[in-house]
Amino acid sequence: MRRVSRVWSAALVVGLGVALAGCGGRQDVAGTDTGDEVTCEVATETRIGIATGNATGVYFALGNAYAEQLSAATGGKVKGTAAETGASVQNIQQLVAGTYQVAFSLADTASDATQGKGSFTAPQPIAALARIYTNYTQVIARKGANITTVADMRGKRVSTGSPRSGTEVIANRLLQSAGLDPAKDVSAQRLDLQKTVDGMKDGSIDAMFWSGGLPTPGVTDLFTTAKDQVTFIDIAPLLPEMNKISPAYEEGTVPANTYGLPADAKTIVVPNLLLVKDDLDANVACTLTKALFDRKTQLEQANAAAKEISLETARQTDPVPLHRGADKALGDLGAK
Repeated sequence: MRRVSRVWSAALVVGLGVALAGCGGRQDVAGTDTGDEVTCEVATETRIGIATGNATGVYFALGNAYAEQLSAATGGKVKGTAAETGASVQNIQQLVAGTYQVAFSLADTASDATQGKGSFTAPQPIAALARIYTNYTQVIARKGANITTVADMRGKRVSTGSPRSGTEVIANRLLQSAGLDPAKDVSAQRLDLQKTVDGMKDGSIDAMFWSGGLPTPGVTDLFTTAKDQVTFIDIAPLLPEMNKISPAYEEGTVPANTYGLPADAKTIVVPNLLLVKDDLDANVACTLTKALFDRKTQLEQANAAAKEISLETARQTDPVPLHRGADKALGDLGAK
């Protein structure tokens, strides 16, 4: 019920903003781009709905912190509301539908959206504010399940993440890369992170996929309470097959000290992007982007993954185009 209430809360914020605009009120949902010169000045009080992810994930932690910092960075002129969602695929769908104005997404899912493939039947009108931090694919199995590789998941109860999430996209691609049919060869449990962690603890789930920043609160909980019963699975050998699907995937490492592991865990990583519609008012996009960097210290306090947010990598969003308002903001920030 918590997810539903938060999603409807965000939708209500959007609806109220539209109603106030129609009645001559001062609070408006961000309008469309006029094509005029970008000044990075927001003329009226603006409400921004932010689509995040599961409540125990990094998207949710940073999304809430970002929502709070938008107000602080703009003197209250821009106010954000973060909502718990199913994450990447759902976020993009609802961003395009106008339910939210900002969305967190994995780069591979966003790339699919711009090209109209994968979960999307046509190219989606999205743009990026910035590349933010890296998501680590965290594949974990119960030690008693006899799983040492993804291929060993045949016939097992496996959580592939929330429906329409970036985690589900990656999980299905990893299973396919290991020679398994996600629909037939595993008992797929399409669960959010909290339910997944609970299932790993009580033994109702044999293995799990999760794509998130480091540390992910839900995974920290799992290793804190069931450390001796679970282990990371090395999925790096599947990278060549994954790269046939998308060049966004790279090899990475989960450091041992992240979750108190006995050793570093090799894995596959993919960047995250902060997305908006491509026709979002450019001054709003500029303001949103500047706030991301101006309040980076505060975001880091919400979750250490924000330490990766950098002007050096912010423009690396291809094939997702950078919004022209974000381009202006990054140029101004780089000139400081």
